[in-house]
Amino acid sequence: MTARDIILKPVISEKSMAGIADKKYTFKVAKTANKIEIAKAVEEIFGVKVAKVNTVSVKGHLRRQGRFEGYTPSWKKAIVTLDENSKTIEFFEGMM
Repeated sequence: MTARDIILKPVISEKSMAGIADKKYTFKVAKTANKIEIAKAVEEIFGVKVAKVNTVSVKGHLRRQGRFEGYTPSWKKAIVTLDENSKTIEFFEGMM
């Protein structure tokens, strides 16, 4: 898997935006990716130094459309903490 296959998209939420001050960035990642692969992918794509990676498996939520119901897909979230000497990720700077 390439780095672009591992990091799918950033998670833009109020809680994830609050972590940017502490150099914590949140991404939606491939379900099969492990912490080492995620750290290498972030370093390759954004050119930063990763200190640690925390992962969370997010379960799908029950959704209804009239009398029909189903679940949204489950996915994996990674909270990436950058090294204190590392530069910030410029993509997130415009979000603040």
